[in-house]
Amino acid sequence: MIIEVGDRVPDAVFKHMGSDGPLDVREISTEELCSSKKVVLFGLPGAYTPVCSAEHLPGFVDKAGKFKEMGVDSVACVSGNDPFVMQAWAQALGADDNILMLSDHKTEFTEAMGLTLDLSDFGLGNRSERYSMVIDDGVITALHVEESILACDVSSGEALLAAL
Repeated sequence: MIIEVGDRVPDAVFKHMGSDGPLDVREISTEELCSSKKVVLFGLPGAYTPVCSAEHLPGFVDKAGKFKEMGVDSVACVSGNDPFVMQAWAQALGADDNILMLSDHKTEFTEAMGLTLDLSDFGLGNRSERYSMVIDDGVITALHVEESILACDVSSGEALLAAL
């Protein structure tokens, strides 16, 4: 079952890269990420994939400052890639200063959200649907899920910004 507006985000732990070198892999829980905060979180199938790299992540990088102006504490990207790939991708697309890049490498968060997609035919395994959401103190207040992973319309940074 897909999570809905009004639901609490499921408990999960993500991995992300810290700033102290290549072995500085850190954990952050959904509780730590969302408690008493307004968070924009978007999920996508994978780093370096065509739509994710050309549209989805760049759109949020472009709008990160606007989200912060509107009272958003953090903008975060979730993908099934490992934290090293997420960091390299963030650096390649200029997201490393604006977007918290979260690895859901076991897709536990994605599965709990009901947004898992089997992309084994493309060599990717279980990955995430393309979506974006606003979380206010752990409660989802806006959720936009694409009908196709090849689309980046309702889940784009621009569309989510307009929903705020």
